[in-house]
Amino acid sequence: MYKYFTVFIFLFFAKAALAQFNDTTHYHLLLNPSGTINRARDANSYLLNNVFKFDVKRKDVALNYSTNWVYGKANSALSNNDFSTVLDVNLYKAIPHAYYWGLANYNTSYSLKIYNQLLAGGGIAYSILDKPNGYLNISDGILYDLSDIQQNDTTRSTYHTYRNSLRLQFHFLINNIITLDSGNFLQNSLKKGNDYIIRSNFSVGLKLRKWLSINGALNYNKETRTQSETLLVTYGLQLERYF
Repeated sequence: MYKYFTVFIFLFFAKAALAQFNDTTHYHLLLNPSGTINRARDANSYLLNNVFKFDVKRKDVALNYSTNWVYGKANSALSNNDFSTVLDVNLYKAIPHAYYWGLANYNTSYSLKIYNQLLAGGGIAYSILDKPNGYLNISDGILYDLSDIQQNDTTRSTYHTYRNSLRLQFHFLINNIITLDSGNFLQNSLKKGNDYIIRSNFSVGLKLRKWLSINGALNYNKETRTQSETLLVTYGLQLERYF
């Protein structure tokens, strides 16, 4: 139910935000339904990974929204029911090739033992490489983390902490056919050295049409507070539109 409420809130605020942009604004829409299926004599499993992204950008500001839902079962037992939604704003008014960013991220994850997690904060990013066919940037900032998690079999914990959020991200388009994308996060608590979050994803796309690609993705997540980690490999079609 929360998923539909979140999308409704996004559409409401996005409509208000879009009204402030002028005719030089660019829009980007992406839908990536993917998954894996394994059927054997003694074992059956499947995993669905659905990604939706919507970006609005002009010269001095960008608004980015994404939602990711992973659902899977192994031998009829639930293995994944993980939902994440992110809304962030980039302000391109810093030094050349740099920008300020602000972010709000909500997560709930069966596989990582997270009931609710809200991350919000801001920082600065710098583009080491910034070309029409590719970019490489690094960013750092501070996030406030308010979480409700299952620490072990008997302990459920609600806590808050501030985290340093370090990110390395790149995108490359090769011969207008092959795309390479990656986003990697290390989010350490400023209170405890053994409390950190790792999130890493890498995807490869092969364009069949300007708007259609075959896509394969590798995603790794780790939460030390819950002593949980996941490694997901998925493949499917990606629909993309710029306007």
